Amino acid sequence: MKVLYFLVSILALTSVSFAYDPSPLQDFCVAIKDPKDGVFVNGKFCKDPTLVKAEDFFKHVEPGNTSNALGSQVTAVTVDQLFGLNTLGISLARIDFAPKGLNPPHTHPRGTEILIVLEGTLYVGFVTSNQDNNRLFTKVLNKGDVFVFPIGLIHFQLNVGYGNAVAIAGLSSQNPGVITIAKALFKSDPLISDEVLTKAFQVDKSIVDYLQGQTWYDNN
Repeated sequence: MKVLYFLVSILALTSVSFAYDPSPLQDFCVAIKDPKDGVFVNGKFCKDPTLVKAEDFFKHVEPGNTSNALGSQVTAVTVDQLFGLNTLGISLARIDFAPKGLNPPHTHPRGTEILIVLEGTLYVGFVTSNQDNNRLFTKVLNKGDVFVFPIGLIHFQLNVGYGNAVAIAGLSSQNPGVITIAKALFKSDPLISDEVLTKAFQVDKSIVDYLQGQTWYDNN
């Protein structure tokens, strides 16, 4: 029995150790699109270290265009936009909000998010898992306030101020991913079966058809 407990403990520790981006085994691994003469690490080919330049670690981010149905724009800076992030296990996003703008319910399957408000007032929150009875944690944030959204949990941000709002989100993965809940459910490719959605949401088929016919924005 002691051996069994020991094996379970080892498996648990192993699972935790591989839950996030693996640690780099070198100073950096700047990603490249051309695999010629590259080394494949963390999903990207590495640039020859002798050819790396300061520009590989630099990117300028402009304010996002919030003229859309959601009134918000997320400008991501992940390894796909900044190749120098490869193997470093972090990324960020700038989020711009028009008045009443919404960053809709979504989740990051591979990263925890920590958000700081630079301008305006945001109503933010996340919902815990079924195991925790889907508890809702919310907070109104003002300039300088910080809030954390645990990895994988559905969360959102709404501008409840009278003017524009800006926030910066740091994420614990070079490629945290994003799943916008409404778009994923009602605009998947191909569409999820009406039978599945009507039973899951306990609504008539006409409502599901209506939702699937809408234009769903993910503001990314």
